[in-house]
Amino acid sequence: MHLSQVAKRKKSLMKKIQAVFRPKFLEPIKEKLRSKNVEIYKFIISNVLGAGEEYGDVITYRGITSESVFTKKIQIQIFVNDDFVKKTVDTILSVCSTGKVGDGKIFILPVDECIRIRDGKKGKEAIG
Repeated sequence: MHLSQVAKRKKSLMKKIQAVFRPKFLEPIKEKLRSKNVEIYKFIISNVLGAGEEYGDVITYRGITSESVFTKKIQIQIFVNDDFVKKTVDTILSVCSTGKVGDGKIFILPVDECIRIRDGKKGKEAIG
């Protein structure tokens, strides 16, 4: 895409927040996101494997122990209107940031459109 095309694109009013973090933080993140201060109730959670600076997990299978290159992580995807981006990211950081290698990453991506399948509503109304 040329720079001129990027400049012509309208500013996205919605974002996808994608965070990858240690599994032990899943429950605290869910609780904080659903709290009265944040009020995020809709998200997608996946178990993922990742490779980064931290060492992999030690696996024992049928008596044979080996070290995996990959570590188990949780990936959460949250689609929000722009007004909710800061408090969503701050919530994830407040739970997951220990200052150690392997804390994870947060990605914020523009979302051009959202369409609710149930009733065909679009944009901010559909994203909730």
